[in-house]
Amino acid sequence: MHKYILKRLLMLIPVILGVTFVVFFILNLAPGDPAAIILGDQATAEALAMKREELGLNKPLVIRYLNYMSDLVQGDLGVSYKNSIPVWDQVIERLPNTAMLAVSGILVALLIGIPIGIISAKKQYSLIDNVAMVFALIGVSMPNFWSGLLLVMLFSLTLGWLPSQGMGTGFGPLLKSLILPSLTLGLQSAAMVARMTRSSMLEVIRQDYISTARAKGNDEKNITYQHMLKNALIPIITAVGLQFGNLLGGAMLAETVFSWPGLGRLMVESIKSKDIPMVLGCVILMATMFTLVNLLVDIIYAFVDPRIKSIYKKGR
Repeated sequence: MHKYILKRLLMLIPVILGVTFVVFFILNLAPGDPAAIILGDQATAEALAMKREELGLNKPLVIRYLNYMSDLVQGDLGVSYKNSIPVWDQVIERLPNTAMLAVSGILVALLIGIPIGIISAKKQYSLIDNVAMVFALIGVSMPNFWSGLLLVMLFSLTLGWLPSQGMGTGFGPLLKSLILPSLTLGLQSAAMVARMTRSSMLEVIRQDYISTARAKGNDEKNITYQHMLKNALIPIITAVGLQFGNLLGGAMLAETVFSWPGLGRLMVESIKSKDIPMVLGCVILMATMFTLVNLLVDIIYAFVDPRIKSIYKKGR
């Protein structure tokens, strides 16, 4: 198991190398001059030349990439072009906000998606099943920014119950400001989890051991959760892990809609100002978190299914 975890952690190296290579060259080859964006339209040619030299933009692209990777190996993510603050300090400051949003979003997905999936599987082809799957299809198809705007129109503008933007301070205001962005992220993930739970439950619901459990007089609730759901968990865990990783990396639209001070919003602002070190820092951190989430999912497999644990012990 330890060898497997170490092997997966070492896989972070090629992932980060690939991500930084692609993002670095795309950002640098895209139209726009960071020096001109920082200094504005009224900047003189001399000021622009001095700013480019200060930022190292006058060096060849390959040399700049090698210098960046040399600093990255030493744990230095560079300094923001926009405000000259170390990138590490800013991404670490925003990371807890994104993590809070992603965790609350996945909790919404679990609380809604798993019960709906179980009920749909046990009442296959019924009216409840058909209605649930139609709503799941709508949830999967609806973009986050669109559902977020609809929620703002309903709960903020029409009913006035919840704030539409910002992050509150203190437990009560924070909780109220977290509800709408969490629902925005969680509803789409809930649809995916519901569909996967239904599909996985249908594969085990007619197995012989379920009939045996019923013949022994076991309570139906016990059969559902101890026999059906437990044996259907592996695909569900996979879906939840992927959705959680997507929430960590794809929360930028929801954060932009709700002005949530997280990594996603920071990256959008940095892309607009072509703050290359900041964008790279956000991307590297998100790629690392996504890989770690996938590793955590694989470890959870071992606790859910002992057969998988034996495979890990063999050093797969």
